[in-house]
Amino acid sequence: MAAPLVSVICLCYNHGRFVEEAVQSVLNQTYPNIELLVVDDASTDDSAQRITALAQQAPSIKTFLLATNIGHCKAFNRALNLVSGSFIIDLAADDVLLPDRVAKGVAELERLGVSYGVHFSDAEYIDASGKHLFNHSHNYPHETIPAGDIYIELIRRYFICPPTMLFRRSVLEVLGGYDETLSYEDFDFWIRSSRQSRYAYTPEVLVKKRVVPSAKSQKQFRLFSRESATTYTVCEKIMNLNRTRAEQEALSKRILYEMRLNIKLLNIDMVKKYFRLWNRNKELIYPE
Repeated sequence: MAAPLVSVICLCYNHGRFVEEAVQSVLNQTYPNIELLVVDDASTDDSAQRITALAQQAPSIKTFLLATNIGHCKAFNRALNLVSGSFIIDLAADDVLLPDRVAKGVAELERLGVSYGVHFSDAEYIDASGKHLFNHSHNYPHETIPAGDIYIELIRRYFICPPTMLFRRSVLEVLGGYDETLSYEDFDFWIRSSRQSRYAYTPEVLVKKRVVPSAKSQKQFRLFSRESATTYTVCEKIMNLNRTRAEQEALSKRILYEMRLNIKLLNIDMVKKYFRLWNRNKELIYPE
């Protein structure tokens, strides 16, 4: 029986100095059936030229070079229409897959069955030069990571390293892809997908995540951050998705955390919006 096709969508924006390593990490996978599409979101550095050169060297690499910058969520959704894998990896062009990442993720989801839609793992954080910084599990120990139905835990706290995810295409199809109105996709994808799919965790480093100052994950915690508006939108979605009192209480605590964070970031308008959301959430009635 043939191995299911896995599509890796490698998204690049001004990652010219890193994209070759990301692409090579996909080509080096032990898994036998992989489709690679490298997308350049109208980079202003030499990313497009490097991607074109890589495709000339390895004709199996597909490329999609956008003429104008449209952002991660829109670029990913367009790329998704150009691939046909049963499983998907959203790979940033500055991150790196270890050789067994695809094989182990597919094997685990196949073993657990279709109710499990997303697989994630431990990760190694590296700097711009590739030097080891720390492992994700140093801050989020393996024994603290939930699996299965993790919806309420995702409301309560952060524990997934985003680039470690591999997911079934069917999960994205149910969601309608990424929400293109948002400035980042991770939190929204976790919340919406975990409402309808279970998550599988492998306590092993399968991905290297590069830490660079321009990353969106870094921008969320800067003064006057605009990324916090996306987080607020996801909290509104959580309120509409919640079904129980425990989930309602988890959201209340999350809102209070986001309020404190936005006070530190001087996002006073966001603090006011969160306060109103907290009051709306408190007034809802759910079963115990």
